[in-house]
Amino acid sequence: MIFRRNDLDQTQAAPIQPDDVPDGLDRAAFAAGCFWGVEDFFRAIPGVVDAISGYEGGMVDHPTYEQVCSGTTGHAEAVLVTFDPKVVSFEKLLAEFWRHHDPTTPNRQGPDHGTQYRSAVFTRNEAQAAAAKASLEEFQARFRRPIVTEVTAASTFWPAEEYHQRYTEKTGFGGCHVANW
Repeated sequence: MIFRRNDLDQTQAAPIQPDDVPDGLDRAAFAAGCFWGVEDFFRAIPGVVDAISGYEGGMVDHPTYEQVCSGTTGHAEAVLVTFDPKVVSFEKLLAEFWRHHDPTTPNRQGPDHGTQYRSAVFTRNEAQAAAAKASLEEFQARFRRPIVTEVTAASTFWPAEEYHQRYTEKTGFGGCHVANW
């Protein structure tokens, strides 16, 4: 499918703050390269209620895809995962995160490179931070090179433009450079 720039829906949803969590659910944000594939693999996990492609970890309000790709905003392409902790744990989501990308390569996944493609877990509370750090240490033993994933406190999550949401479902494109260890 070929898109012309003026065919793409450039609208963006409202930003989501770290403490904005629906009742009975939990949220976590992960950056693991191109968000299309990351969103896709998280959506397939039972207990995941929603997964939204967007931008986190930068210093510019209302960033656009073009700005983030320029490398000047400090944002990573990230996916905000809303999940039911009675069905799937944060630790299970972390295990899937490690399994689906190379956390040992800084600022790159497959042919995509730049700080926007870095590996990161944006934690929403102290419990998530502790679990993410413990998981990183556990999974480090499975890799020859050091894991370079950032574990950092969440900031405002900026949903990406509408045309990025559910991208693989809309286009049939196969989920860009997602590993499966």
